[in-house]
Amino acid sequence: MITDNRKPTTENDGSRLSVVGSPNFFSAYLLRISPLKPEPTSNLDDAFVEWDDRSTIEAVEQALSLFGDVARLEADVFFPQKVALARPHLVFNMAEGLHGPNREAHVPAICEFLNVPCTASDSLTLALALHKTRTKQILAQCGVATAPFAEVTHLDGLADVRLPYPLFVKPVHEGSGKGIFANNLCHSPTELRGRVADLLERYSQPVLVESYLPGAEFTVAILGNGPEAECLPIVAIDFAALPAGATPVYGFEAKWVWDTPDRPLDLFECPARVPESLAREIEGVALAAYHALGCRDWCRVDVRLDAAGAPNVVELNPLPGIIPDPNMNSCFPKAARAAGMTYDELIQEVVHIAWKRITGLALGRSRSREATA
Repeated sequence: MITDNRKPTTENDGSRLSVVGSPNFFSAYLLRISPLKPEPTSNLDDAFVEWDDRSTIEAVEQALSLFGDVARLEADVFFPQKVALARPHLVFNMAEGLHGPNREAHVPAICEFLNVPCTASDSLTLALALHKTRTKQILAQCGVATAPFAEVTHLDGLADVRLPYPLFVKPVHEGSGKGIFANNLCHSPTELRGRVADLLERYSQPVLVESYLPGAEFTVAILGNGPEAECLPIVAIDFAALPAGATPVYGFEAKWVWDTPDRPLDLFECPARVPESLAREIEGVALAAYHALGCRDWCRVDVRLDAAGAPNVVELNPLPGIIPDPNMNSCFPKAARAAGMTYDELIQEVVHIAWKRITGLALGRSRSREATA
């Protein structure tokens, strides 16, 4: 049973679901970090935005139940022992981690050490993708377009930033919009110094400073591995739906403050209505970034156009958000729906893709639960 405790906990709730009827029976383990995302203490409290809500955990569990037994294991201090004892056929990883700049890499690293198969990217890719500077360094080295940038570890380092204004700043290893606020767009040295000082103090990590990309923004959901990796329909972000005068950035306020279930913003267009040539360019740069970082199974790639209209990669999310409620504007499920996939089919497709990567074999399409009841 899932606890109703509103505070973070490291206790595993011990819930287990057994489903009979799959001709390709195996156990799948669902990773999470807490039984329930705590309530924010204010509109700008972003401490737990990376964690999954109960509804997402339950929806993924339901989708995985098609394949056999599903048990939940938390990514807590007891996870190594629990997964070693359980020896699951597959770990479905959705654990964002809790501490440190490499937190998203902890679960796949433990699984690799124990030789337990795991969905999604490996620990190296997850660590690199969470670190925005490392991501951009790799992209630049591989010739993948990304905005010019610099990393600042202390205020004195601003003297070495030689980029033209306007500039945009963000914490170097956060996700889900953490630390990306509307006032992070800086038009002068005074604004830049003030925002960098605030971010350095608040997040205790370096700050990425990059040239602001003034064009349209898109996000690209990718499924598959190697040459079989392909893009789902492109999602366009309509900044005209933001409050009047708001900075055209899909950051914390747009994700968690202004866009609410009772007052949803009509932020997204999927498939994006763009010329075919631009769509191919967006997909091309997204796939190039996917391969440059060594992503596996699935990933969401954020892309924005520069002043000349050329697509630039903003960042990658190899553990993409997968909120099941269509009203919550979760981009990967939205792209999957546009491609004709249900939420369950999306999650199950990730399992099929991972299983083929791991074993070299296709996992048979299971019969429905109703057909075998």
